[in-house]
Parts: sequence; C-alpha cells; structure tokens
Amino acid sequence: MTRIFYLLFTCALILFSSMLSAQAVQNFSLSGNITSDKADQMEINLFDTDHKLIKTEIADSAGTFRFEDLKGGTYHLKISRNGSEVYHAENISLTENRTLPSVDLNVKSIEGVTITKAKPLIERQDGKMIMNVENSIASAGNSAFEVLEKAPGVAIDNNDNISLRGKGNLLIQIDGKNTPMTGSDLASYLKGMPSSTIEKIEFITNPSSKYDAAGSSIINIKLKKEQRKGTNGSISTSLGSGKYIKNNNSISINHRNKKVNIFGNYSFAYREAYNGLVLDRNFYENNSFTKAYVQDNYLKFRFKNHIAKAGMDYYMNDKNVLGFSVGFISNKFNLNGDNSNVTLGSNSLPESTFNTLNASNDQWTNVSVNVNHKYSIDSLGSEITTDFDYINYSNSSLQNFETRTQTIADNHYDLDIQKGDLNGKLNIYSFKSDLIKNFSSGWKLESGVKTSFVKTDNDLKFFNASTGIPVPDLNKTNHFIYEENINAVYGNIAKKWNKFKVTAGLRVENTNVKGTQITTSQINKRNYTQLFPSAVFSYDLTEKSNLEINLSRRITRPSYNQLNPFKLYLDPTTLRAGNPDLNPQTTMNYEFTYSLDSKYFATLSYSRTSDNITDILKPVVENGENVTVQTFENLRTASYFGLNLIAPVKVTKWWDMNNSANFYYGSYTGNVSGTQINNKGNFTFSINSINSFKLGNGFTAEVTGNYKAREIYAYLNVSPYWYLNIGAQKKFKNNSVLKFSFNDVFFTSNIKGQTVYNNYIENFAVKRDTRVITLSYTYNFGSSKNGQPRKTGGAEDLKQRIGT
Repeated sequence: MTRIFYLLFTCALILFSSMLSAQAVQNFSLSGNITSDKADQMEINLFDTDHKLIKTEIADSAGTFRFEDLKGGTYHLKISRNGSEVYHAENISLTENRTLPSVDLNVKSIEGVTITKAKPLIERQDGKMIMNVENSIASAGNSAFEVLEKAPGVAIDNNDNISLRGKGNLLIQIDGKNTPMTGSDLASYLKGMPSSTIEKIEFITNPSSKYDAAGSSIINIKLKKEQRKGTNGSISTSLGSGKYIKNNNSISINHRNKKVNIFGNYSFAYREAYNGLVLDRNFYENNSFTKAYVQDNYLKFRFKNHIAKAGMDYYMNDKNVLGFSVGFISNKFNLNGDNSNVTLGSNSLPESTFNTLNASNDQWTNVSVNVNHKYSIDSLGSEITTDFDYINYSNSSLQNFETRTQTIADNHYDLDIQKGDLNGKLNIYSFKSDLIKNFSSGWKLESGVKTSFVKTDNDLKFFNASTGIPVPDLNKTNHFIYEENINAVYGNIAKKWNKFKVTAGLRVENTNVKGTQITTSQINKRNYTQLFPSAVFSYDLTEKSNLEINLSRRITRPSYNQLNPFKLYLDPTTLRAGNPDLNPQTTMNYEFTYSLDSKYFATLSYSRTSDNITDILKPVVENGENVTVQTFENLRTASYFGLNLIAPVKVTKWWDMNNSANFYYGSYTGNVSGTQINNKGNFTFSINSINSFKLGNGFTAEVTGNYKAREIYAYLNVSPYWYLNIGAQKKFKNNSVLKFSFNDVFFTSNIKGQTVYNNYIENFAVKRDTRVITLSYTYNFGSSKNGQPRKTGGAEDLKQRIGT
C-alpha cells in the first residue's frame, strides 16, 4: 500500500514540475459576423478539437462577434439561438489573427469550414458512438431500460443482462458514475428512470487509460443539464399504456450569472409492467429422459421512482471554480408473482404440481454528495480537477412465498410459507485528482490518481411460517459483508501532427478485497495489482476520411453479490447463488475504424477475454431432487470478431435514414456442470434503421426497425427477433414539444431460446410489456444565452457491482 501511494505522489510531483516549465506562447483573435434579422439573439460557442468548450460570446445588434486571447490550433464553432443549435462549423485553423467570412444563415457553408445543422440521432465523436435520446420521438415516455433495449447494438437477455455488440459484463454509468447494480437489480433501477431526463447515451467500446479499467465496454447515460445563462428550465410529462399504465414527470431549473450557477431537477415516475416467462426444463441421465418441469411464471411490477439533484458552481476567479452537488434517488417497487409448475415423470406423465405466489415490497435509496474543484492553469486548456464523493445505497425487501404442492398419485396437498426480511447497505468513499497539460508544441499530457473504499453489508433473514408462527430458517438466513479498496494511477500522452495523431497511456490499479460470510464464518481475501495499457493511432487520409487504430486492456471484477455464496430460493425448483471462487475477467480489445465525411463509419474489432464471467442456469441435484441454479462461472476464454457499420442516408430533403449494422462471431471455451465446450459460437448480426420525416409546419415523424439474428452464447441459444416503432411530434413556437409514439407495433421484441448441457435442456420464452402507446409534452422556458457545462464526479469505478 505504501509503495502505491509513493508512486501516486511521485507521479503527481513530476507532472506538477512539467507544468511549471511551460513556455509563453503567442495569442490570436478570431472574429466574424452573422447575417440575420435576429443576430443579437445568436450565441457563439468555440470548442477545441476535443469538443471542450473554450469560450462563449454573444453577437451584437450588427451580428459581430470576437474571441480574444486564443492559442494557435484548430477550433470548432457552434452558433445557437434559444438554446437550439443553428450551425456547426468545424476545422477552423488559427495561426494568426483571423476574421471569418460573414455567416449567412441561408447558406450551409463558409470558407474553410463545414456546416451541419441539428444533431443526428446517432453520431460518432472521439471514439464514442452517441445516441441523442432527446432527438428521438420513439424514446418519449419510455424508461431508460426501454431506451437501451432498442439502442443499436444493444441486446438484453432473459435475465436482464445487458450486452453491447455481443459483449457482456459492461460498465453502466449515469453521468460518468457507475450505477450501483447489475442484472435484474440494474434493470429495476433503469425501468424507474424516465427517458425525459436523458440527453444522450454514450457507447464507449474501447476506453482509454484515463477511464476506470472496469468493464469490457462502457455505456454512459448522460442526463440533461441546462447550459444557458439567466434563469431557465423545462417541464415534461407523459402518459403511456401497454397492458399497464406508465407515467413520467420531470422538472428542471437552472440559474446562472457571472459568478454562480445554481441548478436543481426532480422527476417522478409511476410505471406498471410485467415479465412473463414460460419454461420447459428437461433432465436426463446417460441420455435417458428422467424428469421435466413445465412452468408458467408471471411477475407484475409497480414502480414509484423519485430522482432529485441540486448543486452549485461558484466561479471564484478566472482560474478557480468550486462546486458541490447532492443527489437523492428513491425507487419503490412492488412485485406480485404467480408461478405454476407441472412435474413430469420419466414416462412424460404428470406426477405432481405446485403453485408459488410471490409478493414483495422493495425499496432502493441512494444519497450522494460530491465536492469538486477546478484550477485552470493557462489559456491552452490546461487544468487540474479534484473530486471527493460520498455515496450511500440502502435496500430493503419484505418477501412472502406461498407454495401449494399436490402429489397426483395420492392427491396429497402441502402448504409451505416462506417469509424474507432482506436488508443491505453500501458506503463508498472516493477521491480523485486529474491533470490535463497542453503544450504549445502540440503535445498533451493527462495524468491522475484515485483511491476508493467500499463496504457493503447484506443481511438476509428468512422464516418458515407454514405453521402460522414464523420460525427462523437457518438454512436460508445469511449475512455477508464485502470490503474493497482500489488505488489507481494513470498517465496519457498525446501528440498531433499535420495528419497523424497518437495517444498512448498506462493505468495501474491495486485491488484489495475481503468477503466475510458471517453465517458460516467463511472469509475470502484477494489482493492483486494489474497494468492496463491503451493506445490510439489516428491518420487523416484526406480532408474527409480518417483511419484509427485503438487498443486497450480492461478488467471486470465480480459484483459484490456475485461473490456471495449463499443460496436464495425462488421456488422449489429454482434457486440463485453467488460464487466466492469467481476470478476477475480481463480483456484485450482491438479496433480498426475507417470514417468518411465524419458520418460514415466502419469498425473492425477483435477481443479476447480470459476467465469470462458468465451468468448461467445450470442443473444440480439437491437433497435428491433436480433443481436449476442461476449463478456465475468463469469460462476459460471468450473471443469476439466484429464488424460495425454506420451509414446515414439522406433519401430526400424531407427523409433522413440512419442505418447501423453489427456483424460478429463469438467463440466460448470452458466447462460448466460437467459439460465441456470448445470454441462454441456462431456468426450473427443485428440491423437497425431509424427513419426521420420532416412534414412541415413543425411536424416530424419517425419509423424505427430492428432485426436481431440467432445467437449462440456459450450454453445459450437465442432465437431471432425484431420490432418496429413509429412516432410523430409537433414543435410549437412557445418552445414546447408534443410527441406521440407507438413502440413494438407488432409485439415481436420478445426473447425465445434454449439452454443445453449434457444432461439438461431448457426451452424458454420471455414476454414483456413492450407494445406501448405514449403521449408526452415538454415545455422549455427561460433565457437563450448558453454557458459551459461542468463534468464532475470521482466515483467512476465503484458502484457497478452491488447487485446480481
């Protein structure tokens, strides 16, 4: 531990010394003029090549604007009115004082730059694929889970595990901070988050060393933030109906002046949904059929979700900004389940039946506090940022299981009543500091240090109430404590020449974990230090085409509950259990991307994962009975070969088509439950097409279609599925928008598949409440003067792993 902190201190000292050695450089000005009868309402934002906002100016009554004290380099310029982007000018080279030609809003280009209008639904920037959710009609009234479920390249299996382009074990973030859950817990969390609070979703398939090393890829859900000066805000509401009702509401307000930026937002969602699961489980011995369970499971959810956040940024002077924020999330959901089962004997005739009624009341609560500081070193964009985060999660669940069993031969009935009182809490402390140093020679240096401490405490108490008096069930009661400390240091260096750019980095992470099973006095400790290199090589073939090679090493640590060995019974034939022997998985990712005109992209990718953490259903024999266990195992290797294509097409002046396709082959090797697989997998693909239609007079329409081909994932074989969404919207002159959407029109986005082991075959079919009609309304109010958003938060690698 001492050596790690010595390394962090030495690195910071070296970087600080290099910062002091920077040389003075010459400054330039950039000016221009806007031709418009509303020129004084235009706001001009200037960005660097990393899309970081440098300065903001407001045009005068004659349309003139001017930026002073700029360093030589390449810039992007965006012009906005009433918070909406009007023009986007790229590749403005500044080597001397420069005056741009007059910008006529009736033309689409000016000398030396390329002009684009509103953001497309799907775009790629800085190695990220970005889905601008606020531009999507079909996303209106949905939850974050439903938006993700229909995003290009995303798939969600029958256990609610999310994968991107065929890769699982993702890192899911909200505003750059990891979500506190995985699997079904994460799904419940996202199902309660309204899409009206989401600005965009970033898909980072090959993160660099400056990102936390956790996760094979990163999906970052960025919530809306008000950037305009003055007092601004928005109000949104939606009402939708599938089989059940869905209602989302949100309000945000922001006040900004020269010294202070104060912001706050609140959303409330009430949603009802269901999950239907039909199972046919067949058991064998030496290839001879012995038993089968035929089950029909129906689970209804009711969510009440509150999300609130408030904070302030104080601009102390030209170089220092101090900020803080507090957040609160409350997600209450009730679950009512009805599980019917028929047990077939070796002669395929019914032997017994059971029916399990499940009722539970659950609540997740999250309180977070962030304190941050930014010090601007120079006008080149060099800066030091520091974040301290404290995050607390707590969850509780009161469960009641009533199982009635009938033996057909003697018509005997049994009643078993199980009650559960489940409580958990998680505390996270995180400190990080990052340095960005830009040099006039074109070199860029990034470095940072981070340390975090995590403790989670899960206390599960079960009682047998079959006699009418609850008696503690010591076979099910469990208490598990997990403690973790991670220390990290990273460094990136980048240099851009005329057509060539190189970024190379290294991240070092030291991990110390301890899992204590109090019920059984079992203790598991693990300590390890690993290196995570990354590199990006970019070359401009022409002014419009580019080649990029990207590589990185990643790690996925087991979630806190994935390591918990305790067994949680769902019904007499199904249980869930963690695996304390799980190892972290490590992945090497390689990508080769060709881009044309900054809108057509082709990416070849390859990755190889060791000790791949896999969510499986496997057969076991417990107390002489065949049961199925949902658990986690390390497969020895998983390999991935992929080709991703993005190709927008402007069919006519009023019809824009955004197409994406992902072709890939996954190959898996390992041994689970006595079944060996060697390089098992298949070639598969998914195709997504989003069509936007401008109908005039403020009306637009949207049609989205998606097809996912059959896929073999280790022991799981998933059937193909597809869906079609339609929608329309009307923009009014008072800055309000009315949207209508009809998702999964033909009710076809349901998952079917088969799981196969040597002595076990399971067929399953999942149905969710996906066919939904929604009407939403959003009203924006306030000033039109934009400001600069700030990215804060230091707990980026911690909160992903609390759930199962």
